[in-house]
Amino acid sequence: MSTRTLDEHIAITPGVAGGKPRIAGRRITVQDIMVWHDLMGLSAEEIASNYDLTLSDVHAALAYYHDHRPDIDQAMRDEEAFVEAFRKSCPPKNRR
Repeated sequence: MSTRTLDEHIAITPGVAGGKPRIAGRRITVQDIMVWHDLMGLSAEEIASNYDLTLSDVHAALAYYHDHRPDIDQAMRDEEAFVEAFRKSCPPKNRR
């Protein structure tokens, strides 16, 4: 029986998923898992089942998030600010 470490569950690859930390071999990011778990209230078991992940993958992503929370939270705020700025600069043309 082989044992995987946290580093073997989480990958960061430039050009894949925007270079964000993600489940190794997948495009599911640590941020995705955190949102599903913390903000949407899905259990680790539900996430694993819904996205064909192992429980170890989900728990590794959550552990990685908690170890790097300030950076990931800041990246989320930066993304939200970018989207808001884009909305303001490019209003929909079909608005009546």
